[in-house]
Amino acid sequence: MSVAIVTDSNSGITQSHAKELGISVLPMPFTINGKTYYEDINLTQDQFYEKLEDPQADIHTSQPLPGDVMALWDKILEDHDELVYIPMSSGLSGACENALVFAEDYNGRVQVVNNQRISVTQYLSVLDAMKMAEDGKDAVYIKHRLEETKFESNIFITVDTMTYLRRGGRVTPAAAAFAELLGIKPVLRIYGEKLDAYAKARGMKNAKKVMIKALITDLEKKYGGIRPDASNAWIGMAYTHNLDEAMEFRKEVEETLPNYHIDMYPLSLSVSCHIGPGALAVTCTSILEDGIQP
Repeated sequence: MSVAIVTDSNSGITQSHAKELGISVLPMPFTINGKTYYEDINLTQDQFYEKLEDPQADIHTSQPLPGDVMALWDKILEDHDELVYIPMSSGLSGACENALVFAEDYNGRVQVVNNQRISVTQYLSVLDAMKMAEDGKDAVYIKHRLEETKFESNIFITVDTMTYLRRGGRVTPAAAAFAELLGIKPVLRIYGEKLDAYAKARGMKNAKKVMIKALITDLEKKYGGIRPDASNAWIGMAYTHNLDEAMEFRKEVEETLPNYHIDMYPLSLSVSCHIGPGALAVTCTSILEDGIQP
């Protein structure tokens, strides 16, 4: 049984990295000033942020065209018996629900995973799926396993500016202005399909402390505490166009959790579009017995 693993660029996996892993990544589209771009195809990270920081730019994320999704699936299924597709969380986009509808025409050969992941946690789902496929698990098993563990992951994010949350309608102009005036950095949480406010902090330094404390709380309440062998959870980090600050933050996390392996990647552009440059994120995700191991 040959099972292919497919995801989208919301996972943070680049096209070149996808080739190294032996998987396929569907690039997510953007409309910028009326022109369509595709992440990591005709739009680099640097080009995107240059456009994003232009206050006159009209930038929108959009869903992949049905024809693009199914054309990729059809091509992959020429050489594989089954396909597991791991898109971004259905709570953050309608692309997952659409993919579930498209899959109905494939007589079970395409299994769409709706496990509420994005960014580093979505990437980990891809690695888990790859390990299960290598171990001979079929697409139905992989889908079920990833979905039954969808609540075993948390993401905490803080933003450097309220501008993009205001533009996207997630905060009112008055609330954004008040927060900027007081130097308040919101800490947001993605758990399951929900993106909610988690805490408020004065300044980025305190926001980072809040996120580290949230990691510790997560490990203690959900994963049996901090383990010397780091065998219970993956710690992930992500950032938007601020690598130097992200590296400094990583050192703080490593000092708190010295034995835990930490993966760090830039956030996908479709996420960055809504939170802007300068954001930082940390994640905590269960290590699955039948998934990738430390």
